[in-house]
Amino acid sequence: MTTMDAPGAVHPEYAALVELLDGRGLLSPDWRAVWEQSPRHRFIPQRIWRQGPERCEPVTDEGEWWRLVHSDEPVVTQVDDGHEGGPGVATSSNSQPSMVAAMLGCLEVRGHERVLEIGTATGHVAALLARRVGDDRVVSVEIDPRLADQAEKNLAAVGAPRVTVVRADGEHGWAAGAPYDRLISTCALRHVPYDLVRQVVPGGILVAPMARDFWSGAVLRLRVHEDGTASGPFEGGASYMPMKSHRPAAPARPVDQSTARSVASGIGLRDLLSLGFALYAGAMLPGVSMVHAETGGADRVWLMDQDGSGAIADAGEPVWQYGPRDLWSEVEAAYGGYLDLGEPPAPAFGMTVGPGGGQTWLHTPDQVIGA
Repeated sequence: MTTMDAPGAVHPEYAALVELLDGRGLLSPDWRAVWEQSPRHRFIPQRIWRQGPERCEPVTDEGEWWRLVHSDEPVVTQVDDGHEGGPGVATSSNSQPSMVAAMLGCLEVRGHERVLEIGTATGHVAALLARRVGDDRVVSVEIDPRLADQAEKNLAAVGAPRVTVVRADGEHGWAAGAPYDRLISTCALRHVPYDLVRQVVPGGILVAPMARDFWSGAVLRLRVHEDGTASGPFEGGASYMPMKSHRPAAPARPVDQSTARSVASGIGLRDLLSLGFALYAGAMLPGVSMVHAETGGADRVWLMDQDGSGAIADAGEPVWQYGPRDLWSEVEAAYGGYLDLGEPPAPAFGMTVGPGGGQTWLHTPDQVIGA
């Protein structure tokens, strides 16, 4: 299949995708012009996958390749860190266009900023930024040298050869090019490394998707202050693959099945699935993870911590708890606290990041919640 065409050619399906993004209010006129000049397919390799229920499935049909590339869906471009014969876990992608557009909008670029991107992948986001601020003002960090090599080729092919692609762990940013006016991460962070904050000028903006134990993804928008801290609100949900060094660790101790005990649930499983509650519970119950799945139209929730406690809840059934903690009871108590606060939505929460780490807050930075 052909993945590259003449530089000026625009597929009608891609034009429809840009129109879709614009119709959702995700593109300013300046950003729309940038997207129109940066066809997505020029950054997508021939070998791609679509995320399936259990593993990533290869896309081998040319028509399906084009449909996926021109859709508002992520395109998986690497599985198992590039190793053959693995379980088919996505490790790099060309991200969902609507999510990319929303995050770029959060950066508030005016056309002259120096920008650091964490997670080059195919180079598409770097190319969008290059068209907006100039390719000599964009630095992009990629930990996988093979992906970095291909991204450089892609960027050169679309007329952005001066983007600096650095082969390094993005957790540490790229101090040699600092300071930056804007920083965007296109991989999910478990925490915001202070190295990243230090490399952004006071008044500058840092935008990153985060994925913590209790919640799978939310976009955080921080503004850096003169005192070296950064603070700002969560802007909504996001689903990104984790930074390589921020991938979740396996539990330190397995759940002891012999400790099983049942308890009646006082809340519905769907009550736990709002992003607002997830942000609150994640702050109140650090180290507790929650996973939701839907099978045959029925919900199931798993809870787990690192020390061998767990819980399994099926809709309409008693909850089974395991290990030394009553995790389900703790989550129910957290939900009660969330109700007492008036069920605040996700944008009511935010985070402050300083040398000692991050703190979650509600409404204003002085109202810190959790540990």
